[in-house]
Amino acid sequence: MNKPLIIGLTGSIGMGKSTVAQMFVDEGVPLFDADAAVHILQGPGGVLVDEIEALFPGTTGAQGVDRQKLGARVLGDPEALKRLETLIHPAVGVMRMKFFEDHRNEPLVLFDIPLLFEKSGAVGVDHIVVVSATKEDQEARVLARPGMTVKKFEKIKGLQMPDAEKRKKADSVIDTSMTLDETRQQVQNLVQKLKASLA
Repeated sequence: MNKPLIIGLTGSIGMGKSTVAQMFVDEGVPLFDADAAVHILQGPGGVLVDEIEALFPGTTGAQGVDRQKLGARVLGDPEALKRLETLIHPAVGVMRMKFFEDHRNEPLVLFDIPLLFEKSGAVGVDHIVVVSATKEDQEARVLARPGMTVKKFEKIKGLQMPDAEKRKKADSVIDTSMTLDETRQQVQNLVQKLKASLA
């Protein structure tokens, strides 16, 4: 098997995916964060800013893309969202390839892919990890976010594959409805197991 083994990390909104991603980093696993890559591409001087402005006039400024304005333009419009994704996905793919080249000698690398199942991000991933929590925990976390409403939460959830389905498709599930220490223990055990599988 070619090194490194690619772990695909995913999970619905409010499940604790960012926290778990950081735990993998703490265990020495290099992380490629697709959302962070998009922020770079759309940020001040980002390579996609002009093209996004051309597609969606008035959604960019000196700070790059105004995510609120762009979100308002594409969230309820599948066609607009598709046009945006056609622009973003290849650019993120290029950044991901470079990351992979830079970490070719690592045993494991982690790709944080929010919509891994929804957007066929599972292609080229060796081991899929789904971050999950109880419905109650998920709701409490999401609704505690500034500016979040029940309606907005339902809309986002509607775009994501149900958690139960994700769990079924996963190679491993990290449950974040327990303490941080217990969650960290799950991550440590998985990292050890995956490294052992390469030996």
